[in-house]
Amino acid sequence: MTRPHQDIRFCTSRDGTRIAFASAGSGPPLLCAGHSFSHLEHEWDCEVWRPLLDLLGQGRTLVRYDMRGTGLSDRDDLEFTLTRYQEDLEAVVAAAGLKQFDLLGMTGGGALAVTHAARHPQQVRRLVLLGSYLQGRSVRSKTAEQRQETELILKLIELGWGQDNPTFRQLFTYQFVPDATSAQLQAFNELMRQSAQAGQAAALLRAWFDADLIAVAPRVRAPTLVLHARGDLRIPFDQGRALAAHIPGARFVSLDSRNHILLPHEPAWALLTAELEAFLATPVAAPIAAAAAATPPPTALIDGLTAKEQAVLNILAQGLETADMAERLAISEKTLRNHLSIIYSKLGVANRAQAMVFAREHGGTAK
Repeated sequence: MTRPHQDIRFCTSRDGTRIAFASAGSGPPLLCAGHSFSHLEHEWDCEVWRPLLDLLGQGRTLVRYDMRGTGLSDRDDLEFTLTRYQEDLEAVVAAAGLKQFDLLGMTGGGALAVTHAARHPQQVRRLVLLGSYLQGRSVRSKTAEQRQETELILKLIELGWGQDNPTFRQLFTYQFVPDATSAQLQAFNELMRQSAQAGQAAALLRAWFDADLIAVAPRVRAPTLVLHARGDLRIPFDQGRALAAHIPGARFVSLDSRNHILLPHEPAWALLTAELEAFLATPVAAPIAAAAAATPPPTALIDGLTAKEQAVLNILAQGLETADMAERLAISEKTLRNHLSIIYSKLGVANRAQAMVFAREHGGTAK
């Protein structure tokens, strides 16, 4: 297969890690949030990924990047955390000059896409989530047996990922595309080998496993389409449904497939194509205006709160991160946390998420 022309460049994340990103095609920008085991060049050669990339790039500028530890990005001496992943995405957005764009999160990258959409409503026009989850594997592993199984998966990666014998990688390939042809299975195995080394692959997955979007997902204001295969062996169907339920106004589409990454030869491919094309062609209001209209902050003084505490609660209701709240209020993050603790106590709530819900439900007029 001939690779399409793409412009590959590098940017520097907040901690100095160099992230490789690429753009191809022309038209409205569609940014793909980073996902595990990527390679900007070799994905185009993979019979599993190529059809999806071709579909996403039709009539659009497709912007992709390699996660830290994978592909053409830096691979050594790295910190693998969801915070770092978010900083990497933000660095790509800035370096690519993206002001407003559609955002796609596939597999583990869905957690990253949801977080970015919640933090930067002025940037994200539409959000597409394909085969993603509300809670990562470690978070939803409640029993000792489930936790042991999660650790076993990570240990298998550490021991067998880089071996010439593809047996260990084949386990993951089967979870991604159980109904693939032998050629597709072989291509996906090879892509994983080229993408990351054993230690990096395990560290990448561990961070994804720790993701929990229960408090973040309700803050998304962009129109959202969630698609999930009913027989997905990689991420349970119920996780996709739960994710859609936590995002205000999200539309959920179930796909009749066992493959985590859909393939053109299966009937569900036509539905995936139609849903993506229709959704990405739907006109939307300017993101910043839509976000402002969706969550009007409370204005009346809630009984028992000081004026300063009320100001903190007003900002909290807008779904901003701690650092952004502190900057908006011109106070330190430590001072902000002290205010929040007092507010939780006065409102009789246990945490930030409950306080946010309280503020939105009562509109600042609790009696």
